[in-house]
Amino acid sequence: MTTLIHTADWQIGRQYGGFEPEDAAALADARFAAVERIARLAADEQADAVLVAGDVFDAQGVSARTIRRLFNAMEPFAGPWVLIPGNHDAALAEGVWRHALRLGVVPANVKLALEAGVVELPEARAAVLCAPLTQRHTYTDLTEPFDGWTTPEGWLRLGLAHGAVQGLLAEDIDSANPIAPERAERARLDYLALGDWHGAKRIAERCWYAGTPEQDRFKDNGAGQVLRVRIAGPGAVPEVEALPLGRHRWRTLERRLAVPSDVDALVAELAACGADEVLQLTLAGTLDLAGRARLDEAIAAAEARVRALRCERGGLRLAPTAEDLAALHADGYLGEVLAELREADGPVEQEALALLAGLLAGREEAAA
Repeated sequence: MTTLIHTADWQIGRQYGGFEPEDAAALADARFAAVERIARLAADEQADAVLVAGDVFDAQGVSARTIRRLFNAMEPFAGPWVLIPGNHDAALAEGVWRHALRLGVVPANVKLALEAGVVELPEARAAVLCAPLTQRHTYTDLTEPFDGWTTPEGWLRLGLAHGAVQGLLAEDIDSANPIAPERAERARLDYLALGDWHGAKRIAERCWYAGTPEQDRFKDNGAGQVLRVRIAGPGAVPEVEALPLGRHRWRTLERRLAVPSDVDALVAELAACGADEVLQLTLAGTLDLAGRARLDEAIAAAEARVRALRCERGGLRLAPTAEDLAALHADGYLGEVLAELREADGPVEQEALALLAGLLAGREEAAA
């Protein structure tokens, strides 16, 4: 029984510009930690090889320190790794892979397939047919030569590629780097390991996407896993199991608030969020002053507890009741301003209303 670990789309060096700097740095570091967990998993499983199907790096211009950190993270598994470039880290004449080679940090057990061809793994009695990307976008199927490539008799034929299986994925990614859906059968492959799609996905019994090992977007598509592939021998149907590996859980919460019980439910939901969650909170509806204060406090507490929280309040309107305004004791000019802001629907006016009401409420509490 041959055991393989199939992974892809590490996106090392990714920048998280939509987050606060502290959170962005932690999310970037989590990708190195994911690689280290993959290496330890491969060692624990006594894997015969780890296949990495492209987009190891997120960009060509990553630093030397980032490159060194990656290969340090791979150290726990001393067996063979086979890596191919993807669209983010294509094998350019002067790109990230040439940089890594010049640094001299690529270990002997790491096989970089920077050109199309066959990587032989004699100890595993396996041949890996590799279709690396040498430019960001191609419009021909780079796996087509697999059909005619020969491999040693009695060895496993494994494919390794990065691109979009035509007709089976979202239409907007079917234009570049195409892969024929029946490639595994045409090329007599025992298994075709793919990258590019960021979630674990079965294409056919011998063809899978591994997805990114660390979730990186607000989409529940099976990200945060690696695939353990076991093959009894040439021609045998592979046994594929998705193994959870990612640390962070990205979730979107869309909530419409209208009555106090809606706020109660959201406050409880936020209180239950864990330290490794990345949240996108989208709010709509109307709140009185008390509800707004409770919500602000719950969001502030959640921001301090979870890994990252982004909140969109554009659809949320502050609607103080007459009792709210009376309790603020805002007479004269302030009362007129509050009344005008209360009637306005713009986001600036709504924020101003919340700030002014909060200041006045604080004044009342201090006076009490």
